Amino acid sequence: MGGRIDCYLDIVSFYSYVGYADLRQNMDKLAAHGVKVEFHPVFLGGINNLSESTFLATFRFFFHKLWLPPHVNLAEDANLIAALSEATDELDGGSGKKLFTDEDVKRIMEGREGMKEKVKMLTAEAVEKGAFGAPWLWVTNKDGKSEAFFGSDRFNHVYKFLGIPFQDVEILLPPSSKL
Repeated sequence: MGGRIDCYLDIVSFYSYVGYADLRQNMDKLAAHGVKVEFHPVFLGGINNLSESTFLATFRFFFHKLWLPPHVNLAEDANLIAALSEATDELDGGSGKKLFTDEDVKRIMEGREGMKEKVKMLTAEAVEKGAFGAPWLWVTNKDGKSEAFFGSDRFNHVYKFLGIPFQDVEILLPPSSKL
């Protein structure tokens, strides 16, 4: 069969995570059908800025009102270094294991600009392909035809487009049914 799935996702998007988890869970099966999967990090805010999104002002307002703590600006180097240095595998910071060594933090800080440029490029690429949200899937089938799919709940359509056999959602009868 064959084909390719380019999955554009943003780490802050829950639905990107759901799409990522679904694809990761099925990587071996997709590979068995000759389908290559690549993940591309994008900036969802950039997609909203670059695309013809009509809800941008509302999104910005609610994002800042509901999600951003007013006391930490991670765009400032000193705050980001402190946050990375203090990050543990426990949500409250408590006695959890540190996630990053001092060397890790240094490497992260040094690599930010290059990664930022790469994410900008991939975000623009996704928008050129019509992206208006994440996850954005750009799928190419064995015949070389490409089509876009949006969302983490569209894999049945993706698999159909790729010509991959799959079992779609079905309602099962209760065990005591006579039907």
